[in-house]
Amino acid sequence: MTPMTSKRTILVTGATGQQGGATARRLLADGRHVRALTRDTTSPAARALASAGAELVAGDLDDRASLDAAARGAHGVFSVQPTPGMPGLPAEYGPDDEVRRGGNVAAAALAAGARLLVYASAFGADVDSGLSTLESKRHIEEHIGSIGMPATVLRPASFMENLVHPTWGLRGGALATPYDPDTRQQFIALSDVAAFAALAFDDPDRFRSRAFDLAGDTLTPPETAAAISRATGQEVPYVHIPLDAVRAQSEEAARGIQSLNDGIYPLVDIESLRALHPGLLTFEDWLTHHGAARLKALLNA
Repeated sequence: MTPMTSKRTILVTGATGQQGGATARRLLADGRHVRALTRDTTSPAARALASAGAELVAGDLDDRASLDAAARGAHGVFSVQPTPGMPGLPAEYGPDDEVRRGGNVAAAALAAGARLLVYASAFGADVDSGLSTLESKRHIEEHIGSIGMPATVLRPASFMENLVHPTWGLRGGALATPYDPDTRQQFIALSDVAAFAALAFDDPDRFRSRAFDLAGDTLTPPETAAAISRATGQEVPYVHIPLDAVRAQSEEAARGIQSLNDGIYPLVDIESLRALHPGLLTFEDWLTHHGAARLKALLNA
């Protein structure tokens, strides 16, 4: 990155969330000027970004005028929207809302003359899965292309950090999951999603019109549990949850899990990603540098 590049503004949507927050922190660490979009500029997460050097702007993904104002003069835009069904979202928030918000961000980036939009999609969005949570992201990808916005699409696999989440992570001291014992699940650290976003913003000509499936490691559930056990020094067994238990809560979630158990998604070529980003974390790396302490705290809570 040149001194001139570092002065160019990158607008980061979802800046107090998982992917947006990781991207904002990475860009700030790289010396970038980050404009962080958030609905609440007084939240602790927003204040932490401001303390790290980010410019805070209030905005809403459903308010096109606020997005236009936030994107004005931006060299690049990082776009991420909440996935329906995520904890903390209103029950009425659905795929159409996600698509509308993604379209609003893309339109604002185009109107502002941004050189590159980096869109955080999801692994499997390009596969005809019939899952609304992936179809919505495919629609956003297609919309970005249809309006002529130069873009890089990132499709991350499961976040390693999800294992620390009380909804998706360890339960009762065990890795309780509906994935079959031989299912090969791929993971990516949030910091690596941010690293690929930073690479794209550093070299828009090289990364525009490209999509990257992102993963840093491939493990079966028993392998994941064994790695956590080694890193935390506590025995963490793998416990299989019957798929019917998931189906009782969400038919779509059950179909998504069954698809992964059936192996319908091609595995990410991790070594080709590592050639672009040599610091790509394996699961063991993530545990050593980030995850073990958090998982140990969760186990001992």
